[in-house]
Amino acid sequence: MIRIDLREIRSPDDSREWLETDGRGGYASSTLANRHTRRYHGLLVANLQTPEGRYLLLSKLEDSLLAGGEEHFFSSHRYPGLLFPPDQPVLEEFLLDFCPSFTSRAGGIPVKKSILMPHGKETLLIRYDLERCPQGGILRLKPFLAFRGHHELAHENDFLRGRAEGIENGFRIEPYAGMPSLVVQTSLASRFTPSPLWYNRFQYMEERERGFDWEEDLFLPGIIEVPVERKCTVILSVCGDMMRRINGDTMRHRVPIYPTAIWKTEVVRRGRDQAADKRETGGFTGEDREHLLALHRAARSFLITTPSGRPAVIAGYPWFGSWGRDTLISLPGLCFSTGRIAAGIEILTEIGRHERDGLLPNFFSGDGKPEAYNTVDSSLWYFWTVQNLGTRCGIMSPDKALIRERFWPVMKRIIRSLMDGTRFGIGMDALGLLQAGDGQTALTWMDATVGGIPVTPRHGYPVEINALWYNALCFARDLTAEFGDPPFFDGDFIPLLRRSFRETFWGHDAASRPQGCLGDVFRDGVLDTAVRPNQIFAVSLPFSPLDPAEQTAVVRAVREQLLVPCGLRTLSPADPAYRGRYRGSPAERDGAYHQGTVWPWLLGAFGEAALRVADDPEQEKENLRQYLRTFLRQHLVEAGIGSVSEVFDGDAPHRPGGCIAQAWSVAELLRLYTLLEDRRQPAIFPYPKP
Repeated sequence: MIRIDLREIRSPDDSREWLETDGRGGYASSTLANRHTRRYHGLLVANLQTPEGRYLLLSKLEDSLLAGGEEHFFSSHRYPGLLFPPDQPVLEEFLLDFCPSFTSRAGGIPVKKSILMPHGKETLLIRYDLERCPQGGILRLKPFLAFRGHHELAHENDFLRGRAEGIENGFRIEPYAGMPSLVVQTSLASRFTPSPLWYNRFQYMEERERGFDWEEDLFLPGIIEVPVERKCTVILSVCGDMMRRINGDTMRHRVPIYPTAIWKTEVVRRGRDQAADKRETGGFTGEDREHLLALHRAARSFLITTPSGRPAVIAGYPWFGSWGRDTLISLPGLCFSTGRIAAGIEILTEIGRHERDGLLPNFFSGDGKPEAYNTVDSSLWYFWTVQNLGTRCGIMSPDKALIRERFWPVMKRIIRSLMDGTRFGIGMDALGLLQAGDGQTALTWMDATVGGIPVTPRHGYPVEINALWYNALCFARDLTAEFGDPPFFDGDFIPLLRRSFRETFWGHDAASRPQGCLGDVFRDGVLDTAVRPNQIFAVSLPFSPLDPAEQTAVVRAVREQLLVPCGLRTLSPADPAYRGRYRGSPAERDGAYHQGTVWPWLLGAFGEAALRVADDPEQEKENLRQYLRTFLRQHLVEAGIGSVSEVFDGDAPHRPGGCIAQAWSVAELLRLYTLLEDRRQPAIFPYPKP
């Protein structure tokens, strides 16, 4: 549970944001002042099957209480040169528990406003609990519609069909052909007054700062007024009208909406989720447990079922979809460290179905269909995710069949394809190392481009790709022995690969390479000696190609040059190419994305590596716990409330940026906490410490 005193908000553009999700990839989000600052902010952003993708249907409400001759507003808007209402909304407190809620005092009347999206229903419920409301009070609700893709902006046009059909306690409207209709109703008797009107030039300040168009027009179908008095509760429901087929014809099927019953059912379901989270975090106490409960709650928001019924992981809210690399890196933390093992197995099974030529998709469409295979590391992370399934979940011996039947066939195809060579120049050389790409491709996780050219060129032999490759082949060697399969290579191959790795990334050009570091990319006979965090995976992965002294040196270098209070920098600040601020236009931000910007997801690998080389593991665990406490104590209330941002500035004070809720940021902190508790059961395939 997170509480924030909203009376302390001083800036009219406070950037802190809340997020509520529906389990289908849809969401609701805005700022704590309920004033949109992004094009992505909206109250009903639905992940649709037809048309496919996320669509922002209901942008916002102008909600207010008329009582005692005054109107008190619970939300606000920015227009050119104007805030409406001119005074701050009457907000007192924000609470994130089972859903986001706001406590207000409207002329002395306590009002609690709560926002909930029932799981899997593409429905929004907004609940108003009023205390001691005088006779004659009116709850006034003005819904502003956008009906556009969530990356776009709406503008006044002649195509919108503005007529709303009045129904019991609300209205129904179908603004555009080919788009869903919208049904808006209240739980108490209300009156809908049609007043179709475009409101122009809502301004979104974050979009301006990010270098995008930042003004939008929204459509008001009419006004709903609900008479309220004494102590009462009003629930507003907003959802798509349901359709059914009869004798081959599409028919409109009006389904009665019972907001109060839907609310109660969802509260019970979330109560069960909270109870499960408390059981999973039972080994922690105090601040650590509170942080973990917040991370457990955040983790659930990324696990979705697409409109077509496929399990998936959303990489980040509000603008990312489902990405292959992010999914595989996130699964151990989101699922295996939180007790959601069955969900993790199903997602891992689903992504494995899409292997092609040894590659896994880089990203998926809104409905979960594979869209691109332009990544070299997704396939290699697949091995690591399966390893975590065994080590973190304590799968018993009879269930080795699960790995053999579902995952091992995929891994075998990946290895054969990468050894033989596949798309984008990805293939193994005579020394066993893996090379990939050319000057026009960005196949690793450092994939930002400007003008179609990679900002951080990493074609050739990237260090973490070859660390992942070594780990995958060692794992495959053990699996072939376990399952009695023919080996992929003879007994001399792994020692050859280990020697090749060390000579290429550690021993090559030792005079010019920073002491105690691995090079980042080997290309055309030259080793890129930039100090980057990718080298940490050569220590953290279950099978490391480095000897203990080299592992210790890598961890020391990363700790001294890249570690900051919120993650690892992507480039040492001593490098001339370092960029310490992630801000500005799209090109400026992409130029800094992997050139010094901090990524918190890297903390999982860093913590695991630090524990591996620690002289005093218990002291190192305590150091990492204190690090996490300090980081999360500040960050869980500074950007996306209750979640972890995508990136941070490389320079102090390390301002958060990017997505307000990123799957692998949350996941790797959860996995690191699990490592610190160290309740792991015996692995199926124990991994020896190199």
